[in-house]
Amino acid sequence: MSDPLDIVILGGGTAGWMAATALVTFMPSSRCRVRLVESDEIGIVGVGEATLPQMKNFNDALGIDEAEMMRATKGAFKLGIEFVDWGKKGARYIHPFGVHGPADMAHIFHHRWVKALRAGWESDIQDYSFAVQAARMRRFDFPSKDQAAIESTFSYAYHFDASLYSVFLRGIAEERGAIRTEGKVRDVVRDPQSGDVRSLTLESGQSITGDLFIDCSGFRSILLDKTLGVGWEDWSKWLPCDRAFAVPSERGEFTPFTRSTAMEAGWRWRIPLQHRTGNGYVCSSSFIKDDDAAASLLRSVDAKPLAEPRMLKFQAGRRVVSWDKNCVAVGLASGFLEPLESTSIYLIQVAILQLLPLLPAKRIDPRLRDEFNRLIDMEYERIRDFLILHYKLNTRDDAEIWRYCAAMEVPDSLRHKIELFLSTAEQKSAIGRRKTRPSCYMPGGVA
Repeated sequence: MSDPLDIVILGGGTAGWMAATALVTFMPSSRCRVRLVESDEIGIVGVGEATLPQMKNFNDALGIDEAEMMRATKGAFKLGIEFVDWGKKGARYIHPFGVHGPADMAHIFHHRWVKALRAGWESDIQDYSFAVQAARMRRFDFPSKDQAAIESTFSYAYHFDASLYSVFLRGIAEERGAIRTEGKVRDVVRDPQSGDVRSLTLESGQSITGDLFIDCSGFRSILLDKTLGVGWEDWSKWLPCDRAFAVPSERGEFTPFTRSTAMEAGWRWRIPLQHRTGNGYVCSSSFIKDDDAAASLLRSVDAKPLAEPRMLKFQAGRRVVSWDKNCVAVGLASGFLEPLESTSIYLIQVAILQLLPLLPAKRIDPRLRDEFNRLIDMEYERIRDFLILHYKLNTRDDAEIWRYCAAMEVPDSLRHKIELFLSTAEQKSAIGRRKTRPSCYMPGGVA
């Protein structure tokens, strides 16, 4: 039997402790040993408080008790994201975590609804979503296990304090065998022949050796960027926001959804937790001054602010590769896409779950590395295009950022998706018109 793979995770926070917990839970100690190096002196970004439904799946797989996690993280349930003033001023819709229409019609309902509109039926597709109706009424319940019931047509996610979630996971990971080492990295030692990372030298003089290193050092990207020199792919021409101002406030209206409100130079989030509400303004420094953005955020908060706005600078994009030599970057060390659709923690989760089945032996097979990079690149580009779409399809002309986004060229992959969607919708509507007998029924007798 070969020796266990020694895995060293640099950095705690959400990314580091999610990785550590998953590794010690899903991998036997005979397969790998996990050590996490972090310093209490180094803060974490810690503004991400909204998740996607995949977060529940991740927690369930780890064997986490949901009620215990919610208490520990001051969490709340989330049915979707409400978008206000996107597309045009006065517009309001909810992106639900669920389907529209009956449980057995998710694959065709949108096209049937479009056909009904063309036939003269006046309705809002939001009216046909169970999750949207519950969110509008400020209600929450767990989905039904009866797959034929309308109450089964949605899922849910969480709002939680990300820093508290990290602390919660740390307790689980350490209990299951992860070793935490306190300390700041002074130097990174590389193998002179292969260029692989061999060890981390801490300020205390301690040396931490490993076979595989996971870089969870955030925007600093100490291993992938600073040590291995992996390049950065800049996507700011499509996603121009490069600032986030965050401020907590007293808890106001308690909604089972995240709210995203379009602003004069970006958009504003509102995330209710048990003990407070998280607020933030994601904006572009090309279209608004920092002081004006902070003041605009404070004016918009609907309850008493609990602190002064904290600014976070970023650039939308990703590393050219997320796994180079014997180093894998997870979370912000790998890339950053603004939190418009709550995908930041999801990208951490995806990286971890893609890495688990591709874990190498002590000698890394480059095919495993290439496959991981292929999968992660595909996920980043898919989410990138989804976020760009929010900006590109707006019809607002009241602010410079919206005019810029409406006129900008989009990636070829997104242009193809838009053209394909429009073409497919037309074809399916035509197929529906040729049928002599309707395959579904909508209010008013329009099929």
